[in-house]
Amino acid sequence: MDNVLSFKRGHVPLLISMPHPGLRLTPAVENGLIDPARSLPDTDWHIPRLYEFADALGASVVAAQYSRFVIDLNRPADNTPLYAGATTGLYPQTLFDGTPLFEAEQAPSAAERERYLEHIWKPYHHTLEQELARLKHTFGYALLWDAHSIRAEVPHLFEGRLADFNLGTFNGASCDPELAARLEAICAQAEGYTHVLNGRFKGGHITRHYGAPAQHIHAVQLELAQRTYMDEFEPFTYREGLAGPTQQVLQQLLRSVLEWGRARYGR
Repeated sequence: MDNVLSFKRGHVPLLISMPHPGLRLTPAVENGLIDPARSLPDTDWHIPRLYEFADALGASVVAAQYSRFVIDLNRPADNTPLYAGATTGLYPQTLFDGTPLFEAEQAPSAAERERYLEHIWKPYHHTLEQELARLKHTFGYALLWDAHSIRAEVPHLFEGRLADFNLGTFNGASCDPELAARLEAICAQAEGYTHVLNGRFKGGHITRHYGAPAQHIHAVQLELAQRTYMDEFEPFTYREGLAGPTQQVLQQLLRSVLEWGRARYGR
């Protein structure tokens, strides 16, 4: 498997991770999908475009190229569940609405999925590990932002309507509480948007595994409601009029992350 990720190295102590915008499929997955899944509805649509300002910030960016329907890069390699109740695993079996993802007996084999783990999951996480280590070596600390999006209403996964900005710090374990408070304050001041800290989405495997404040690595997940920048249903159109103001808030958040790091560590 080639082109499993894109990576651009920056010059500030911030790495932006994008594990779910990928659209590529393996033949085994593509051939087995049910018809409603072929439009890849559970994709974190347009996330690289939404964060295109990252280059101007000087941030490093890693983005997956394969769909989460192949393998979910935000789940642990042993497939331990991250949330109580309905969720999706390392190798998704259902759509977000609970519908089976594959036609009967058409899911990829165990051997095929081992290939995905070896050749898609591991390279992504190797890139994360190496870049975080480089940032910490260079600056004395590293900042990780895990960028996600989802439909605002998915009854199978959560009740009601999701807040616009869903910040996750694994209940305070993945980053300094002062940083989380700064981010909450920015969201609270963002007119027309709602937010929550450690609500339904507290951070997946990436946030939980790499966030280590005691070792000066601070990780935050943002699960963004897609209604803030796009049409949530097919054809999943990017909406410039919605996305522009949302990008401004995102830029404020990431600038604040960098400012906090400089104030905390002096560089």
